[in-house]
Amino acid sequence: MAPAPAAAGHPAAGGGLPGVERPAPARAAPARYLPHRPTADTASVASLPWRSFFTEPALQQLLDSATVRNNDLQLALQNIASAQTTLRQARLGYLPAATLQAGVTTNRPSGNSLNGISLTQFLGTKHIEDYNLAAALSWEADIWGKIRSRKQEALAAYLQSQEARKAVQTQVVAQVAQGYYNLLMLDTQLEVARRNVALTDSTLRFTRLQFRAGQVTALAVQQVEVQRLTAAGLVPQLEQAITVQEDALSILAGRLPGGISRSGNLLRLRVPVVAAAGVPAALLARRPDVRSAELALDRANAAVGYTKAQLYPALTITAQGGLNAFQLSNWFSLPASLFGTVVGGLTQPLFQRGALRAQYQQAQIDRERTVIQFRQQVLVAVGEVSDALGQVERTQTQQALATERVRTLREATRNANLLFGSGLASYLEVITAQSNALQSELELASLKRTQLEANVELYRAVGGGWQ
Repeated sequence: MAPAPAAAGHPAAGGGLPGVERPAPARAAPARYLPHRPTADTASVASLPWRSFFTEPALQQLLDSATVRNNDLQLALQNIASAQTTLRQARLGYLPAATLQAGVTTNRPSGNSLNGISLTQFLGTKHIEDYNLAAALSWEADIWGKIRSRKQEALAAYLQSQEARKAVQTQVVAQVAQGYYNLLMLDTQLEVARRNVALTDSTLRFTRLQFRAGQVTALAVQQVEVQRLTAAGLVPQLEQAITVQEDALSILAGRLPGGISRSGNLLRLRVPVVAAAGVPAALLARRPDVRSAELALDRANAAVGYTKAQLYPALTITAQGGLNAFQLSNWFSLPASLFGTVVGGLTQPLFQRGALRAQYQQAQIDRERTVIQFRQQVLVAVGEVSDALGQVERTQTQQALATERVRTLREATRNANLLFGSGLASYLEVITAQSNALQSELELASLKRTQLEANVELYRAVGGGWQ
């Protein structure tokens, strides 16, 4: 796929060379994420700081630790510091190179050489000393934008490191929030499992009494016992899952594995309505990974400008001046000891031109690759937001249906137990009601977790979480 042509008159990111213009990648985005929506709200939850989006105190405490102590974020900060140092160095590229040199040279020519004979006849000495104190300046004129390209490349790299840190933070914030909600789901499921164990224990005791009275067979006792063991078997599984999730959250928060404090009940947790995703075009400015991909294009374009400037002659101006004398007593005698030279020259590569042209062509290829990567990143971002919006809408409907199903099955379980105690229902009806209630309650907790995670994913997908 060929890149879209550059906009006419757009300034070159890699210097003022003719033809080195930043390509304009296809940035067209749909007017809305979901085609069936009649309008698209320009507001977006991405503008909310994470403290305003996540209001649970225990979750905020976890996020406070993760955004400060997470090791991935610490590495991103070090990358920013490194890029900042490189940028400071690139900004000094316009300054001339300056050196200060002081030296003493002693030279004893051969007595049979012309210099040796001249020294003996005119100066009455067999050696000559030279005292030199000089300052030298060397400056390359940035005619073709070579230095400017390096500066712009360093600036883009620095800004890209900033966006990379933001992208890491959005990912860390989302992972912590989703892990916390998963932990609350496991707590709820563990509570459901223990409650069902207690319920089946009661049913088992009553069934054994009926068996002794000859009202049911041994098969009834065995089936109720299997039901109790099934519910009891969930308890250690959920306890193990809770331990694993707590350890994972501790590592994300930058501390040793251990317990995680939490409060509240998952099913009573308020789910905010976060359908305001904004318009797709806003992702180009809000989502860090998209901004990073765009800055990568700036870096690639600056590299094209630099490699093209390498093909042109370099104008270098060198100046040197200071004090020079062949006797120490006259070294600082002014103005007689003063000297100065200025040299200007053009350097055109000849035999290296083939290698330099290959570098230029490679830089162009790298830029085209970066354009494609940027386009793909935009498509991925829009797709993730669309998926998250669809999941938010569908899980709300599923949550309402599951809540009603749980309420009905709980009532059915109570009625089945009452009828069983009165001899008006069989043990199979009781087992079926208890099993259906257990599964529906576990499913309800899972759906509530999915609904919360969908909100978190939408918040991350639209670029929220780094503020």
